[in-house]
Amino acid sequence: MEKTNECLAMRVSRGSIIGNVALSAFKLFAGAAAHSTAMVSDAAHSLSDVLSTVIVMIGVRQAGREADREHPYGHERMECVAAVILAAILFAAGVGIGCAGVGRIAAGSRAAAGTPGVLALVAAIVSIAVKEIMYRYTRAAAKRAGSGALMADAWHHRSDALSSIGSLIGIAGARLGFPALDPAASIVISLFVLKAALKIFVGSVSKMTDRACDDALAEELRAVILEQDGVADVDMLKTRLFGERIYVDVEISADGEAPLRVTHDIAHRVHDIIEERFPRVKHCMVHVNPAGESPG
Repeated sequence: MEKTNECLAMRVSRGSIIGNVALSAFKLFAGAAAHSTAMVSDAAHSLSDVLSTVIVMIGVRQAGREADREHPYGHERMECVAAVILAAILFAAGVGIGCAGVGRIAAGSRAAAGTPGVLALVAAIVSIAVKEIMYRYTRAAAKRAGSGALMADAWHHRSDALSSIGSLIGIAGARLGFPALDPAASIVISLFVLKAALKIFVGSVSKMTDRACDDALAEELRAVILEQDGVADVDMLKTRLFGERIYVDVEISADGEAPLRVTHDIAHRVHDIIEERFPRVKHCMVHVNPAGESPG
């Protein structure tokens, strides 16, 4: 399962790199040919996505490494590290888009110098469509693989699509005689990008601090445990996130007079069913207490 998710993430990432390089080349050509500085800047933004995708690939590859002597619990948190780095890149992109918009407003009429050609409009429309498709495809793959880094990369695609919308508005506005539309749109877009970056950062950090799973999942775990033959009660249930995976510690009550082999089989059954029913659970530790006695 883990290997399948890693392969999916790598395949999507390779597709993203190819798509971004091709799209950047087209936008750069269109920007230069149509005399559009907005489109040339948009091309540079798309090219920066290649770096973010490379970071995703490194993070996913490192997270998929087997446990070793120095990392007995595995390397899953490396993907969270990659997501944090991507959030920082996305935040920087948002700040850059906003600052560029403020700068063009401050420049006033000087920003209106030159009217961009129709090719720049076509490039902006193509970019919006392609980047939105890449966003949706990458986002769906991130959900299937449970990858925070891949989800961050998906939002990077969305930020590029938003940037291209700003370019489209600016280019169209300049052609219609309203050049101020471009910087105004850029500032609004930058706020959405910054919000996405903050959401990714907070989510990734929370997965690195042994945060418990949500109550709904805990109740599902408890219900499945109580369904097992020989389990009298659930005395204690603890969960913690380790990257995208989950560790479960549970104490159950069973017949205190039953032979050790019987209670061992009950614990083993609980362990196996939890890891089978909940694919995100990497490990489940089960402790058995005699029924009717307070756990020590």
